Amino acid sequence: MSRADVLSTWRLHLTENLRRSPHTVRAYCLAARKLIDGRNVSSFADIAALEAHDLRAHLASRRAEGLANPSAARELSALKSLIAFARSETGDPDPSAPRMRGPRLKKGLPRPVTPEEALNLADMIEGTASEDWIGARDRAVLLLMYGSGLRIAESLSLQGRDVPLGETLQVTGKGGKQRIVPVLPITRDAVAEYAKACPYPLSAKEPLFRGAKGGALSQGMVQKAMAKARRALGLPDTATPHALRHSFATHLLSAGADLRSLQELLGHASLGSTQIYTKVDAASLLESYRDAHPRAKKK
Repeated sequence: MSRADVLSTWRLHLTENLRRSPHTVRAYCLAARKLIDGRNVSSFADIAALEAHDLRAHLASRRAEGLANPSAARELSALKSLIAFARSETGDPDPSAPRMRGPRLKKGLPRPVTPEEALNLADMIEGTASEDWIGARDRAVLLLMYGSGLRIAESLSLQGRDVPLGETLQVTGKGGKQRIVPVLPITRDAVAEYAKACPYPLSAKEPLFRGAKGGALSQGMVQKAMAKARRALGLPDTATPHALRHSFATHLLSAGADLRSLQELLGHASLGSTQIYTKVDAASLLESYRDAHPRAKKK
């Protein structure tokens, strides 16, 4: 088996068996290619034979190239998955990855926007678009992320058959996991307005959100439009498309939603991923307290 065959099989496993997102597949395959080139391995048997000290040496060389802690942690996760897969492919009775801790990462809290800022962003992104239908499109995408808690990839995965939207929407998230999310009237109206204005036919199995030339709308274009809108409103760089999903979660938690329900709405595999929003809410409360309480102000 050639190196190209190894990478092809790994890509197929990630895509078909694990159903990873295109972004994850690209990152994991790039990490595999770096390992194959750096350690001069050419088969799954070679990869299966790698141990923790081999990974440490490889990551040390990658760090010398300028790889930062967060990227090193992601690359280590990818390589451990690759080795476990290689060991299962070669019939290892214990096809587990080498035990190795990644670099310590400082966990930052998500930075939500306020409800008013979310709506201002949606209006601004519509008003500054090059064409009316593009403005309607971008506004609809943002309201889906804020109003229904969708990831940007989930919003862009919708197809023509999904319209008109009802009170709920079934979406497919990470790992192919499906969930039902609510759809607010303002979001339904925004998507309907876009669908009516879109100059391209919205066929049932074609992407709902189209780019200027009729192809599928890319995440990069949404991020670019969002950046332009937040600069116009004077919002920080943390006001990204994904921040709208954080805002959805934080605002629901502030309004009394329980963690289990929030976990289902967000499509988190574990409750631990959802619990971070309790810290976000507490941080927001503390900030409000410090701003409002006369005894809390610094002298």
